[in-house]
Amino acid sequence: MNCMAVTSETIRIEVVYALPDKQTVIALECPFGTTISQAIKRSGILIEYPELASQGYEVGVHGQKQVLEYRVSDQDRVEIYRPLQVTPTEARRLRALERNKRSGSV
Repeated sequence: MNCMAVTSETIRIEVVYALPDKQTVIALECPFGTTISQAIKRSGILIEYPELASQGYEVGVHGQKQVLEYRVSDQDRVEIYRPLQVTPTEARRLRALERNKRSGSV
């Protein structure tokens, strides 16, 4: 799927979104200067996963958090992040409680 008409100043990127049981990777050819927001909209991923538009989402490029206005570069991998189910602090607390239950001390 193309972001716009292909010009001499195009870049190739991927837009990715992963669920626990499925990963979607969409390759795009976009004009130089395309933002993350534009790439996501043009990829069609919001049509495939309409819940993203209503829930809101965070994004990154190659594992580094970015803003939607960030201009992508050639070979960038735009990642759409799912919201955390449990914060890291809460996850540590729950693991500690589980360890204490198993060892008999609470």
